[in-house]
Amino acid sequence: MAVLGIGIDLVEIERIDRAISHPRYGQRFRRRVFTRAEQLYCEGQSRPAASFAVRFAAKEAVIKALGPSGTRGLPWRAIEVSRPGPGAPEVLLHGRVAAAAQALGVKRIHLSLSHEAGLATAQALLED
Repeated sequence: MAVLGIGIDLVEIERIDRAISHPRYGQRFRRRVFTRAEQLYCEGQSRPAASFAVRFAAKEAVIKALGPSGTRGLPWRAIEVSRPGPGAPEVLLHGRVAAAAQALGVKRIHLSLSHEAGLATAQALLED
């Protein structure tokens, strides 16, 4: 196993809460950034804003881990955070992001998520 990239991001939960709750642009922000499955998952949580924020941080962490591999201008929904059951979350890549990861030789993405005291953080590690 070789590490191909690592990324980390930190975001204020309140910032994402304002974006998803905005009366005029909130729904548009949700549709542009999060897949339908992510939206349903987050909306079903006791603290939806924290769940949205940690997924936003995860998407940023994956982008940073991929580095300058053609991820500029990517659709946010091309990076999807899934929690299929108990245990670690999973990252699903689609379209151009999946192609960029494949070109780098990425076989697995490890993802760690956390939110506490108004902040959400995520770390992504890419391995071959």
